[in-house]
Amino acid sequence: MEQPGSIQASLPEDIALKIASCLQVGDLCALGSCSRFWRDLCGSDFLWEPLARRRWPSLDSLTESSSADHGDSSSFKGWRDFYVNWHSEMAERAALVVQHVEQCLFSDSLEIRDYLKAIEHLSSMRLGFKDVEMFLFRPEVNVLLNLVGLHYCMHWLKVPAEHVMEALQNSKISQRQVSVKWWKLGRLFYGFRMRDESHSRSVTLQDLALPQENEVLSVLHRGAIHEVLRVQISVFHSTSTSWSFPERASL
Repeated sequence: MEQPGSIQASLPEDIALKIASCLQVGDLCALGSCSRFWRDLCGSDFLWEPLARRRWPSLDSLTESSSADHGDSSSFKGWRDFYVNWHSEMAERAALVVQHVEQCLFSDSLEIRDYLKAIEHLSSMRLGFKDVEMFLFRPEVNVLLNLVGLHYCMHWLKVPAEHVMEALQNSKISQRQVSVKWWKLGRLFYGFRMRDESHSRSVTLQDLALPQENEVLSVLHRGAIHEVLRVQISVFHSTSTSWSFPERASL
């Protein structure tokens, strides 16, 4: 029987690279731990550069900012190291957004200003779709963080709905539900202001990725402006929750 070393020695490097290029990051790392041959081959820039570019499409600007942070472009040590270091950086950035949302939660509810601020943080930190999928599309985090990630992917990253839907299903969070309630300024009727209007919807994350739920995402995207006085997002509970809004002074 041939020894593993002799099998590897007889395997042309281009064929070995072709095999390794078909693997995802986790499998590539596992293969690289098998032997010295696979460790050296699986550390190749030929493999890690496309993985990095697929995960972070705006990679050129990321590498520029990374070099600026270090003050020297010569600090770049290869695509594998770049991928590992940037993955850690994105994990830290996502953790800051998680911390922000958790600090702003009150009785499992989030005000629209804090919700939109979380999305602004994701944008300024330049998280990609895969980063959101890894760090926010997880069943163990609050569903409102799932929603923040979904909204960011669809409106800021312009990820196609079918890709978002697939990511939600793969993460097993597609059927998690949120409740969105908003208050609109009462309409004028013969010179009198009618009572403020209350609207409420309970929807799954999967539904929010569909075109027919554009109304809810539109309300979340606009926030409390013009005729909308307040928007509040809550974790959905099967038992009804009391919603209240301070009375508006008479006009």
